Amino acid sequence: MARYVFITGGVVSSLGKGLASAALGALLQARGFSVRLRKLDPYLNVDPGTMSPFEHGEVFVTDDGAETDLDLGHYERFTGVSARKTDSVSSGRIYSNVLEKERKGAYLGKTIQVIPHVTNEIKDFIAVGDEEVDFMLCEIGGTVGDIEGLPFFEAIRQFAQERPRGQCIFMHLTLLPYLAASGELKTKPTQHSVKELRSIGLQPDVLVCRSEHPIPDKERAKIALFCNVRPDSVIPAYDLKSIYEAPLAYHRVGLDQAVLDAFGISPAPKPDMSRWEDVMDRLTHAEGTVKVAIVGKYVQLEDAYKSIAEALTHGGMANRVKVKAEWIDAEIFEREDPGPHLEQFNAILVPGGFGERGTEGKIRAAQYAREKGIPYLGICLGMQMAVIEAARNLAGVTNAGSEEFDHEAGKKRFTPVVYHLKEWVQGNHRVERKLDDDKGGTMRLGAYTAILKEGSKVAEVYGTTQIEERHRHRYEVDIKYRDKLEACGLVFSGMSPDGRLPEIVEVKDHPWFIGVQFHPELKSKPFAPHPLFAGLVKAAKEQSRLV
Repeated sequence: MARYVFITGGVVSSLGKGLASAALGALLQARGFSVRLRKLDPYLNVDPGTMSPFEHGEVFVTDDGAETDLDLGHYERFTGVSARKTDSVSSGRIYSNVLEKERKGAYLGKTIQVIPHVTNEIKDFIAVGDEEVDFMLCEIGGTVGDIEGLPFFEAIRQFAQERPRGQCIFMHLTLLPYLAASGELKTKPTQHSVKELRSIGLQPDVLVCRSEHPIPDKERAKIALFCNVRPDSVIPAYDLKSIYEAPLAYHRVGLDQAVLDAFGISPAPKPDMSRWEDVMDRLTHAEGTVKVAIVGKYVQLEDAYKSIAEALTHGGMANRVKVKAEWIDAEIFEREDPGPHLEQFNAILVPGGFGERGTEGKIRAAQYAREKGIPYLGICLGMQMAVIEAARNLAGVTNAGSEEFDHEAGKKRFTPVVYHLKEWVQGNHRVERKLDDDKGGTMRLGAYTAILKEGSKVAEVYGTTQIEERHRHRYEVDIKYRDKLEACGLVFSGMSPDGRLPEIVEVKDHPWFIGVQFHPELKSKPFAPHPLFAGLVKAAKEQSRLV
């Protein structure tokens, strides 16, 4: 049966609970324990799938097709443990489950209340699979005191009470603000945050204190005294140059030891930090720099492309170079020549997105990369735009476009080289979708197999002819244009096992031009860079030597 660490936050949001949780998972792994991480989000959306990237940032997709919070990406990148549908839940999902049960009569006519029905649903979610691992780390979204988070705090209070003594601990992340006028770190916000936590029945065992300045021993002692924790369980968390320094930094200040002490695990297994020492060595001892342009739609919020940014960093580690990524709004290229903007870059990446806005700019970016021989990676919509560009400028389909844009405009304007995907094979059954279906959870989601063409660039990159990658899309390149496009040099080098759905295209006789329908960034890790990102950066490195 797993031991549980519940991670909560106070004072302000965005302090780094997800990163602290992921780093702790990595540290427990380094000591030989198995871990799984979970996120409990208080918002009322069923999941982030229909939320704007500007509102919520990236939607992270799991192998089994869940659309989840971007923190699950951190969990995977730091632990290598593939997330599942059972690792992410929201208030919306919890309430939906409760109301569905009520409609079916599962509660035998009882009045449905937050306690016990909602809290019981949360506790059932927390307990799923706890026999599989040594530690279950559960992060509660938001901050203590948020009204929407109260059912989750009550649920973890009950859960800890119902488990054997010593099986659950609480880790609370707070802020120590620095007042420049007085030259002091102020502990009062942390004290009030812990007071709020204790008022709902939760006593933190470990306090992680974010600070931009060193925390003196006397301040740590003061926090320990007023917050009723051991002094060695007050853990400083300072700003880092890279998130991948977090496991080593938290280990140096004793986070993993404090957690094991709270569980009474003694003597604790010695940690093997060699994985993270190698990661930091590759990150800090780069042997050059390459510049990559990310031509996207949501560039105002970099969290919208969080996994892509991290995967590029991983690709740099694989090649011992620093990747300098710059975000360029695709709409600029609808008004201006892309040449002056892109000629300084060693590679171009066009990521996914939804809707017509900015797509003509993405098409022009793909054209520039193809014609100028610049390494190119198109992901999801980025692949579709590369195909449309080739159809227009190479295959003579001058009005090539996507059904997505016609549907958005409410009239037919394009020859649909990209169409709405109505059915596909998932495992042993066929999935069908209609254009007017609900938006949430209706895309082609999760891991699917692709068969690669022998002798192709992607087969060389992957080192195999069969791969499995994660998808999130509802539009697909039409296979009927394959012959015409391949005759012009756009090779369909990856297909679904039934040969009906194009998964990868590449340009023949180009240094490195690949478009993929899936999202390879979701599977990249600092200690296991994704082959496509490692290959793109390698090609960019070669390009930098030519200019």
